[in-house]
Amino acid sequence: MSKELRKERNTELKNYVKKHKVVSAVYLILRLAVIVIMIPEIFNRNYNNVFLCILTLVLFMIPSFVERKIKIEVPDLLEIIILLFIFAAEILGELREYYLTFPYWDTMLHAINGFLCAAIGFALIDILNDSEKISFNVSPLFAAVCAFCFSMTIGVLWEFFEYFMDIVFHSDMQKDDIINTVSSVLFHPEGRNISQTITVETMTLNGMTFNGYIDIGLRDTMQDMFVNFIGAVVFSVIGYFYVRKRGKNKLLEGLIPRLKKDSKEKNE
Repeated sequence: MSKELRKERNTELKNYVKKHKVVSAVYLILRLAVIVIMIPEIFNRNYNNVFLCILTLVLFMIPSFVERKIKIEVPDLLEIIILLFIFAAEILGELREYYLTFPYWDTMLHAINGFLCAAIGFALIDILNDSEKISFNVSPLFAAVCAFCFSMTIGVLWEFFEYFMDIVFHSDMQKDDIINTVSSVLFHPEGRNISQTITVETMTLNGMTFNGYIDIGLRDTMQDMFVNFIGAVVFSVIGYFYVRKRGKNKLLEGLIPRLKKDSKEKNE
């Protein structure tokens, strides 16, 4: 890299930090936190945790990559949410075992994931809708429905991935639950297609006793899909009003990615 190019990039970085002080501060603090956590993991030879730290650092660069390479402007508020989501999922959830310490940690993250994926889906439609180069014009309602469907599709694909990891690598990404009642037609004394409910007080498995029946991930999957649905609906409604009242609500503008002005001018 030449000195002139390096100087130009340093100038761009300084200008970006001045323009986006809050995002830059959050980004720096989270990166330092990950590095501080990763150092003892390296000395303890916990290579799985080291990999998660490296993966987190890479994921942190996604918003800036999208802005530089794809020329899509990620609003500061949305970028902060994305950075905190990555940190909460990988570092707090996996390394600090918040998934086990706080029962609703995973549920909260799936709701946020539904929200963020809807934002991405909506941005794709809105950018095409706002482009002069591409003949693509849809109503605000249709854009909101597309964003919702995109988010739900990503949620389903993620559940497929969790199921695949559990079956192939025995990872237990779909966390099990202990339940005390089971309803099934198998319990009907005459074998009829009528559900019967029984109470499960204890269950013994290989000498281990549990205070109920072990549900192998079904409830976890359905809860994840439901909160993903809620997050997708919330953002789809936000996106609908954003298109209807474009430029009139600063909060909505802070949540919707959009094409950079210089790229828009080139397309025009």
